Amino acid sequence: MTFNDARLQQTVDIDRFREAMTRFPSGVTIVTTTDSVGKPRGFTASAFCSLSADPALVLVCIANTAECHAAFLAAERWNIHFVAPGQAELAMRFATRGADKFGGGVARTDVVGQPHIAGSSVTLRCAEFSKHPGGDHTILVGRVDDVELGEEEPTVYHKREFRSLRPAS
Repeated sequence: MTFNDARLQQTVDIDRFREAMTRFPSGVTIVTTTDSVGKPRGFTASAFCSLSADPALVLVCIANTAECHAAFLAAERWNIHFVAPGQAELAMRFATRGADKFGGGVARTDVVGQPHIAGSSVTLRCAEFSKHPGGDHTILVGRVDDVELGEEEPTVYHKREFRSLRPAS
């Protein structure tokens, strides 16, 4: 069997798989860019991770059905914002199809022309490194060019709820 043949061998129940994934706590990110006409675009993602330290690479996954998918396929730069505790409602807005994601001045344009959400726990300014198909998602690999550290702890998502971090006893 080749690597590509593995995708034809689906045996797990998809609903059961999705339920299992809700039991793994994940960080919550809002990813932003501008499209070809300068319109800000964005989405919420929990499928995010650090990939490499040298060079500094991260990956984030976007659903192929996302309204902003084409904009991110064409994007050369994007920002990844780690959602702070007071931004859960904003994360839900960026996860909602048809929502006015940038309404109310939630973002300003940063020094490289990308939408920046103030108050995030962390902001990573990324340049395109590579893009890959990943089933019903596309994997965006970004080279991190700048890091902005906020004051707040990040928010996590677990069992379909936003949660705050606290030390384990």
